[in-house]
Amino acid sequence: MKKHILCIEDEAAIRSMIRFSLEREGYVVTEAADARAARDAAASSPPDLMLVDWMLPDVSGPELIRRFRHDPLTRDIPIIMLTAKSEEDDMIHGLDAGADDYLMKPVSLKALSARIKALLRRSEGFDEQRVINAGRLQLNQNAHQLRIDGTPVHLGTTEYRLLEFFMQHPEKVYSRAQLLDFVWGQNTYIEERTVDVHVLRLRKTLKTHAAENVIQTIRGAGYLFSAIESTGD
Repeated sequence: MKKHILCIEDEAAIRSMIRFSLEREGYVVTEAADARAARDAAASSPPDLMLVDWMLPDVSGPELIRRFRHDPLTRDIPIIMLTAKSEEDDMIHGLDAGADDYLMKPVSLKALSARIKALLRRSEGFDEQRVINAGRLQLNQNAHQLRIDGTPVHLGTTEYRLLEFFMQHPEKVYSRAQLLDFVWGQNTYIEERTVDVHVLRLRKTLKTHAAENVIQTIRGAGYLFSAIESTGD
């Protein structure tokens, strides 16, 4: 079955360019020029992935992403933010809103295609039931669900993949560069700072269940996952 992409962009020329390129690669593409049309489109036919422009006429891209993340229908759909904003703080703001990736304009169609493929690969489920247990945490890889002390905990797509990698490789330090390669993919061109942003978001979620210290910062080296929680960084 063809993957469905929802492209949310107010400039018709850019939407058409992206749609033409992605349809040539075999995707089904739906267009939306503003946040209202985007939410209607997502509700009527939930996509496999969304592209969200930062500057929309009715609601900002980050705010739209926050709304998607609070909607049970769309909260787990991978999202790539498209923006002309180049400052690091803007990137962090977009990722912190719930975006899984961030692509600068003018959009490189080759880079966009690679990132879409990488996110879709990471978001696909598995037929077999696989569960990882680590202390108080249990990760059901088939359902993409985390439980802490038996309580379901929602994670975004990238935070889920990051935690999954950590739980598969406990008690070993990984640098930011290594995590980018293993979790995001070797052909992904994003800054190492992105890792810190997603680790922070993951820790915030774990903190609601007093489990944030399973991910430890090893100064000057990177991050380590340990089911035996430390008392701090």
